[in-house]
Amino acid sequence: MRILHTMLRVGDLQRSIDFYTKVLGMQLLRQSENPDYKYTLAFLGYGKNPEHAEIELTYNWGVESYEMGTAFGHIALGVPDAYVACETIKKAGGKVTREAGPVKGGSTVIAFVTDPDGYKIELIQRA
Repeated sequence: MRILHTMLRVGDLQRSIDFYTKVLGMQLLRQSENPDYKYTLAFLGYGKNPEHAEIELTYNWGVESYEMGTAFGHIALGVPDAYVACETIKKAGGKVTREAGPVKGGSTVIAFVTDPDGYKIELIQRA
């Protein structure tokens, strides 16, 4: 077994595609519309399945926001340098919610950013 994708419901599909491609550097891999059921899907990632897991953005037509709830935590991305990644993300218009630095009680360098819908994304420095 392996993880294929993580699905996130979004309120503005183009805004979210722009964030994941222009701010986090992912590629839009494919997109499809289902007019009968009024939704659009966009798959993004750093590579395609089966070699890489993807993020599926689901836009249900006419739904502009969702309640976040308390069960979902975050998506984690490995980065070579969390400090540089934070600066790059801020320059691209992204929102850093926890600057890069060691995790509490440890030495791993992490940071957090938030996407336009409020989903948290952890950056984990991998040398």
